[in-house]
Amino acid sequence: MSKRATILTNSYSVLSKKLKERGKAMKKRWLSLILIALLLLPLHTFSPSGISEAAQQFKLGNEVLMEKYHHLIAGKKVGLVTNQSGVNRQGVSTIDVLAKDLTVQLVALYAPEHGIDGVAKAGEHVKSYDHPKLKIPVYSLYGSTRMPTEDMLRNVDVLLFDIQDIGARTYTYISTLHNVMVAAQKYDKPVIILDRPNPVGGIHVEGPVLEDLYKSFVGIDNIPKAHGMTVGEMALFFNRNINATITVIAMEGYNRNMIYQDTGLSWVQTSPNIPDIESVFGYMATGLGEGTGIHMRDTFKWIGSRDLNAQRYANLLNSAGLPGVTFIAEPYYNGLIGGVRLHITDYHQFNPARTGIYALAFAYQIGDFKVPKSSASNIVMFDKVMGTNKIGQFLEQKMSPQEIEARYAPALERFKAERENYLIYGYAPGYQPPMSQRIAVFVNDQEIDFDVDPYIDQNDRLMVPVRFIVEALGAQVQWHGPTQKVTITKGNRNSQFTIGSNIAYVNGTRMVYDTHPVIRHDRTMVPTRYVAESMGATVEWIEETRTVLIELTS
Repeated sequence: MSKRATILTNSYSVLSKKLKERGKAMKKRWLSLILIALLLLPLHTFSPSGISEAAQQFKLGNEVLMEKYHHLIAGKKVGLVTNQSGVNRQGVSTIDVLAKDLTVQLVALYAPEHGIDGVAKAGEHVKSYDHPKLKIPVYSLYGSTRMPTEDMLRNVDVLLFDIQDIGARTYTYISTLHNVMVAAQKYDKPVIILDRPNPVGGIHVEGPVLEDLYKSFVGIDNIPKAHGMTVGEMALFFNRNINATITVIAMEGYNRNMIYQDTGLSWVQTSPNIPDIESVFGYMATGLGEGTGIHMRDTFKWIGSRDLNAQRYANLLNSAGLPGVTFIAEPYYNGLIGGVRLHITDYHQFNPARTGIYALAFAYQIGDFKVPKSSASNIVMFDKVMGTNKIGQFLEQKMSPQEIEARYAPALERFKAERENYLIYGYAPGYQPPMSQRIAVFVNDQEIDFDVDPYIDQNDRLMVPVRFIVEALGAQVQWHGPTQKVTITKGNRNSQFTIGSNIAYVNGTRMVYDTHPVIRHDRTMVPTRYVAESMGATVEWIEETRTVLIELTS
């Protein structure tokens, strides 16, 4: 990341919290220049007029720029990356705001997929041209090039980015942001990101994490299908590998609990198939079936396919208990095409990407669908959308959605932990992220199914049934009743633990630990970390989701 970090905020307590949260990351990385004006307010407080106080206090990054950080662009030649979604609360385009600002010279515009006005179809190449009124170039970043060239940036002092994202890895506006940052670093141009809300919120982080082999313009970095970040936060995340000079102008009055409806903003169509907020929330739930025959219609509000039984499909989805949504059977073409219409009942609880995995898995369980297959020379769009070829394999095996979730969970948990280093906004006051009491343990990406639940003992150590964890590591365990000793062997490794004793022997070396094995519900419970590490494995504990990731390294 770049050379320094400046955090400006309206609240000393928020500043202290942010500095504490970023302390560890700052020791490890160069940080980006961040200008943050952040005011956390209760999400569900309403004024007598019925308008939430949070919405009244909310300000977009483009508004904060003009009110508080105008000096960053005053006297500069500005290039603006935007489209029709780049407007302020009053619906005034940032293009027009800058064009009328006599202290700023707007010298170039840069358009993402769908063009500067957002009317080009998905995947349709857009040409560069001169703006008829402003007489400045409008460079297409979805035509002959998807990255600004040196010529495109030659006359620019600073780049601004103001585009509304929808929170999905495959929505290409964040890919454009990434490429703009890469070009800016190459040609030594600073970038200012005018932050905007993640419309589906900052709580849900879901789906398979993209693997390197499947990087493309619909998956530019190693993130899950739903990243739960704003464009400003995404810029910080991207910058861990880019090292551009970036400034994030943060929103005011925004927190992670907020969805688009909480901001009081009117939705501006971001692309032809995203005309309204219902389409935003439906995008990841219905748009994952590229090339499978399972498709969306009615701008991501319906999902189905030929020969699916609509009522059976609806029954399966409704029986899954997915929060915030019900499914209404709705066939068409005289019943030849069966599918369901999404009826979102609680937009805060609804998890679009998780719903999409369930919709695909159930369709494969009751229908006859082919899995698109990638080859060494051709990565199919389905695998690009998923970020991996594993989801296709799981569907082919007719795995349940719960099994599929369990398979991608370890990589997802690792992403969540890394993501914490780049978050700007906190949660609403008093809010605690949901945490299940159940503890999940994964060994080499496979979840272990225990017959006695793991637990955390008085010494803050995770205790698990020894036989399950040892066998998952490919080792053998022996129990000697008279001495209450457990002996674990794997190749030339040998460890011995004793019930009630914090002294163990690892490859003949006496070790003193801060906790000890116990008998619980007729099972020998051992401290996970000590046993796993004695077998040459690494152990990672993820507090937010109470998940343990164990990987055998030797």
